[in-house]
Parts: sequence; structure tokens; C-alpha cells
Amino acid sequence: MNNGTWTLVPKDTSKNLVGCKWLFRIKRNPDGSISRYKARLVAKGYTQTPGLDFKETFAPVVKPHTIKVVLTIALASDWSLHQLDVNNAFLQGQLSEEVYMQQPPGFIHAEFPSHICKLKKAIYGFKQAPRAWHDALKGFVLSYGFTMSLSDSSLFIYNKEGIQVFLLVYVDELILTGSHPPFLNTFMKELSTRFSIKYLGYPHYFLGVELIPTSDGLILSQHGHIRNLLQTFDMTGAKPTHTPLSTSTPLQLVDGSARADSKMFRIIIGALQYITLTRPYLSFSINKLSQFMHQPTQNHFQQLKRVMRYLKLTINYGLKLKKPTHSKLHAFSDADWGGNLDDRTSTSVFIIYFGGNPMSWLSKRQRTVTRSSTEAEYRSVANAAAEVMWLANLLNELHVKTPAPSLFCDNIGATYLCSNPVFHSRIKHIALDYHYVRQLVQLGQLRVYHISTKDQPADILTKPLSRPRFTYCETRLVSPIVIPS
Repeated sequence: MNNGTWTLVPKDTSKNLVGCKWLFRIKRNPDGSISRYKARLVAKGYTQTPGLDFKETFAPVVKPHTIKVVLTIALASDWSLHQLDVNNAFLQGQLSEEVYMQQPPGFIHAEFPSHICKLKKAIYGFKQAPRAWHDALKGFVLSYGFTMSLSDSSLFIYNKEGIQVFLLVYVDELILTGSHPPFLNTFMKELSTRFSIKYLGYPHYFLGVELIPTSDGLILSQHGHIRNLLQTFDMTGAKPTHTPLSTSTPLQLVDGSARADSKMFRIIIGALQYITLTRPYLSFSINKLSQFMHQPTQNHFQQLKRVMRYLKLTINYGLKLKKPTHSKLHAFSDADWGGNLDDRTSTSVFIIYFGGNPMSWLSKRQRTVTRSSTEAEYRSVANAAAEVMWLANLLNELHVKTPAPSLFCDNIGATYLCSNPVFHSRIKHIALDYHYVRQLVQLGQLRVYHISTKDQPADILTKPLSRPRFTYCETRLVSPIVIPS
């Protein structure tokens, strides 16, 4: 009530009444230690009526690729980084609908115990709360002279009178960087006047990822999350291993072993999926195992434990972002033709670098069966081309001049198709992919080159590799560095 979030009004039985409850949470530091205890009142959003209590609900969050791009630009330009946290962000958004809620448990008004709350602002739990908050923040930022990125609607750009500033928004966590410190300070002061802001200084911890500055860049690490994961699933005493998957154990739906606990399997997969934010080379292992979540076997569970054993060995590794010496985009595309033993679909993979730092990666099963390795590789090239062009457009919005991106593929047939003006009948079933990539090449917006398989870093995302090959690709990809103690 002090924040003007609601007013008490007499109960009206004709109105839909939304419930509420208290949630209790332990906030932790990057090392896993307890920071503080937190209690929050949340609405029971499942009791809201669509079209009456809420309409639009979608609210965007900044993409991980965008974060790494902005961090790389900040490193290249020697810009300072500032992190801000919005206190009670979802309480800042105004409601356009008429919504009524029960009084909070344990805080019933002594004089008006039968009254109900008429909401003026959103609270946590309301389906429209994230959107209401994003709209409130967006309105203020745009009024200050920023523009919203077309590539990522949670990135705001200020580019006037030689001043360049970028604002990243992930719900209530903000990162601000730019070329003009006085402007940054003034903007943060104005932002604090409009919203309740906590200034955190350098972003040591963002979205569960620790940012560790080094002499030539920074390291993105999730060692705290990995340590908690190993403790949660009783893997701290497990024997470490140097690769996440075994090359001698084929992964398929029916492997002759007994069924495993599917609920626990899904929980572990979800926890591991988050780690791919800083461990690109785990994308294949985790995505492959996630294909068996509906009916995992004991063999699948053993391979899942092997991934955690690998993480135990490399718990202090992180994704290195170096200060770039150039602004080029390089993409590496690869595919594993018919590698899925259950339906013989292929796996498309790519890794994209900006300024020598990995920005985006993918390891994904193709939806249809391909009839040749060239077709499988070409579909992967098309996926990589789409992503690299998205990054090129993002960099253009950020006023970063970059030459036409280069894409490297280790299949000579797919490479020829990218520039061959003759459309062969044997590839007519991939016509859309063919014409998309060909158009980019003809317009000079993309250059495609052949690369030998032994020099292909994306190979690590296609299938289980032997220890020497895995270590080679791992080092090529992320330059693993032990986190400073």
C-alpha cells in the first residue's frame, strides 16, 4: 500500500478475485554462500481470467548472443561496465485492466478484514506483470533518447552527438556500457529517480554467470552453479573423466538396459542445459541425451552421470572473451549425416565467432532425413548463414563496421553448391536453403570456404569424440583457462 500498488475496497462478489501467497527464497553469492533470505508476495496467476484480468503477457529478455557481443565491443573499446538491479521491478508496471486480489495472508487489515485489494500496479505472479514492467522501463528509456534494437528488443542503443551507449535488459537486471562516462552517470541517476535502483558496480555476477576480469579480457564462468549441481545430485565423489560422452556406447532409444527414473533424468538435463551458456562443447552431449527424456534407460543415465563427471574435472573452466583485435565474423558449419540411430536423421551444428570470441553455437537434430552428406551439410550451412546474418545485422545496429562474414564448411560438395550457378535436380528438395545461401553469396553478404575436417572446431558438436580429438576442438573453441583462485 505504501508503494501505491493497491487500495482496499469493499468486496464485490461480481468481480473475479485473484489469490496470493508468500514465497521464501535464499539468495546466494557467486561462490554458493548465502547472501540473504527473501520473502515475496506473489499472486496466484492461475486464478486470473483471460480477457478479463489480463490480455497481453509476452515480455522479451535479452539474448545470450547479444550479451556476448556487447561485452566484446566493450572490451575492444575499453568501456566500463555497470550493473543495476531494479528493486521490486514487477511492482513498477501499471495495470491497464481492473484486477482484484485477496489481502495478503498474515497481513489482513485490522479495520477492514473483509475488504479486497484493487490493484493499480502489477505484482509478481500476475501473468501480465513481466510485460507491464518491460513497457514501463521501455517507455522511460525511449523518452531519454535511446532506440530499441530491431534484432533484440531487450537491447537499447543511444547514438547521438558522438556518444554511444548500450543498455541490456534481462527482466530486472540491467547492464550499461558506453563511450561517455558522464552520460552514463547522468542516465543512471535519472533512472534511479524514476525507479528504485540498486547500483552493483562492475557486473561480477549476471544471470547466474560470473564475469571474471583478466588482463586481456574476461572469463564467463558457472563454477558455482556446477558445484551446487554436483552436490545436489551426489556427484562430488565421482571419478572425473576427460570427455562428456563415451565413443564406445551408442545412444539409442532401445538399448537393452532397464528403464531409469525419468523425472530425475529430466531434472538433471534441465540443470545441465543451463551450463551450455558458457560451455559450447556440451551442447551436443546434453541435447543428445535430452532426446531420451520421455523414457530413459540405465545406459542413458550412466552417460548423463558421465557428463557430470566431466564437469567435475573442468569445474573451474570458463568461456574466455579476449579483447578483440578485429571485428570480423567467422562461422564454422558441420553436420553428422544420419548419425541418429533411431531414425537416421542428421545433426546440424555451427559455431560463430566475433572478433575471435565465440558468440553463438548450435547442435540440433534435423527434422527430416537427408539422402546425402552434402544435403545434410548444406542444411547446416543454411542454418549457420541465417544466424551469422542476424549477428551481422545486430552489429550494424551497434555501428560496428565488419566485412562480409566468412563461413567455413568441411564438405566440398556443400561448398560448391553455395557458389555453383547450376541448380541440380538432385537438390531440388532443399531449394529454399539453396536459394537463400546462394543469394547471400551472390550479393557479397557472405563468403563460403572449404576447411579440412581436422581443422573444423564445430566437429565437437556433432558426435562423441575421442579424448585427443575432443581436447583439440575444446581448446580451439573456448581456450579453457583455470579460474583464478
